[in-house]
Amino acid sequence: MTELERQQSGKLYNPFKVSLPQYHEKKELVAKFNASAWNDGMKRMDYLRNVFARMGSRAYIEPPFFCDHGWKISVGENFYANTGFLVLDEAEVVFGDNVFLGPRVCIYTATHPIDAEVRNTGLEIALPVKIGNDVWIGGNVVVNPGITIGNNVVIGSGSVVTKNISDGVIAVGNPCRVLREITEKDKLHWKEQYNEYMNDLDCNNKNKI
Repeated sequence: MTELERQQSGKLYNPFKVSLPQYHEKKELVAKFNASAWNDGMKRMDYLRNVFARMGSRAYIEPPFFCDHGWKISVGENFYANTGFLVLDEAEVVFGDNVFLGPRVCIYTATHPIDAEVRNTGLEIALPVKIGNDVWIGGNVVVNPGITIGNNVVIGSGSVVTKNISDGVIAVGNPCRVLREITEKDKLHWKEQYNEYMNDLDCNNKNKI
């Protein structure tokens, strides 16, 4: 197997010997994104559309943004990431639809051997990260290699996600643990808040939910 094949299959590999497609071109596009004018708005996203494997409509990232490769990142519809978003995408990173990220969220896929003698050789392993639909991840959250976060999940700010998170829950802490399920009571409360907002702005209430 080549180093790239070993990397993509979750085996030990040498990160300094991986042959990467369009590495310098992708890095240049990310640099241009980060250097773009503050009022470029959605125009700056065109740089990242040529970096990512997929980017859905209404996807927006506040600069600065950093990734290792870019072509291993897939972003769904209606995606938002606040400033300082970092993705170490040695393995695939997939975001579903309606994912909101607070500032300084970090996604890691690279991990290293526990044994110091092997670790000191410089070899590492890359494990994919998958984040489902309708997910809100608070600021300064770290998502570790190999993690899957389900659908309809809230991750509290400052959490370090070391284990998979199931659907429909609020999870917080270091290490991140499930605090409670998201309930029908939560849904009703926030629909009431939304509809009150729409009542205040629009007498016709055409957009109530």
